[in-house]
Amino acid sequence: MNYPTIPPIDKLAAQQARARQNSLTKPPGSLGRLEEISIQLAGMKSDPLPNVDRKAVIIMAADHGVALEGVSAFPAEVTPQMVMNFLSGGAAINVLARQAGASVTIVDIGVAADFDPALTGLWHRKVARGTSNMAKGPAMTRADAEKALACGMDVLADVAKEGLDLIATGEMGIGNTTPSSAIISVLTGLPVVKVTGRGTGLDDAGINRKIRVIENAIAVNRPDPKNALDVLSKVGGLEIAGLAGVMIAAASRRIPVVVDGFISSAAAMIAVGLVPDVRNYLLSGHQSVEIGHQAMLRHLGLTPLIDLDLRLGEGTGAVLAFHLIEAASRILREMATFAEAGVSDKG
Repeated sequence: MNYPTIPPIDKLAAQQARARQNSLTKPPGSLGRLEEISIQLAGMKSDPLPNVDRKAVIIMAADHGVALEGVSAFPAEVTPQMVMNFLSGGAAINVLARQAGASVTIVDIGVAADFDPALTGLWHRKVARGTSNMAKGPAMTRADAEKALACGMDVLADVAKEGLDLIATGEMGIGNTTPSSAIISVLTGLPVVKVTGRGTGLDDAGINRKIRVIENAIAVNRPDPKNALDVLSKVGGLEIAGLAGVMIAAASRRIPVVVDGFISSAAAMIAVGLVPDVRNYLLSGHQSVEIGHQAMLRHLGLTPLIDLDLRLGEGTGAVLAFHLIEAASRILREMATFAEAGVSDKG
């Protein structure tokens, strides 16, 4: 599979943004990470005065065969029910996206249910009716993994046609913390028990069962940690593949990607494994409660913007971070310099 070229970060634009930050009416560095974010944005967007007004979140929805192993506190039928909730505007991500002024795109990339083809607002891009049970064999064929990656890239291209400055990644899929834990364990070499959390709220017996299922899936499939596509196809998910495709396509267009929590970070690990330079276009929206998320962020070299004990997914943490990222951009573009304001700089 051919992936698009990722442009290098524009160091000159970043330098110009840093110089402007140091001339604004404040002590240099006094706005901390907001200053650094604005400089990152300038380099990503190749613009010393980056604008992030046009914001969107893409939600990929898919089911997981491994849910049959009892790895989630919720039944699989919740996936299509939540898709309908997204479409009616009643989910947390809808509320937060409205507040942030961001569009919401909902994609059926692998839900194990059939939606009305005429359903308004849903992007019908189903690759398969969920993955196979990875505890018994590969989650999907390599061909389906590549098809889902391509789907994500195509969706991002279509969303970007209307103009796009900043994208957040979101997902919906009962059981999807299980493949995410498998992905992190394989790619980092950490034991499954160290990277597997309670997901939607498993009790002690449930978490122990989940750990055993993941360990068994890795043993059965033997994914190659040096081959991200092999990991994705054997222990991944269709929505994880789709989000990885979104990230690759966004980076190729110099569109910064705000990665949400645990599942989105698993997708980021796959995207970076496939196309390493994608890493330069990623921002971490938040620190998830899921115990493996810190290891994911270390692997990706990302520092989260907020830590609010979130574990919902859907893109909620990433969209909350939109406000801070837009603040960073506006400070750089709209704040006066010492010369413009007629304020004396330090001697």
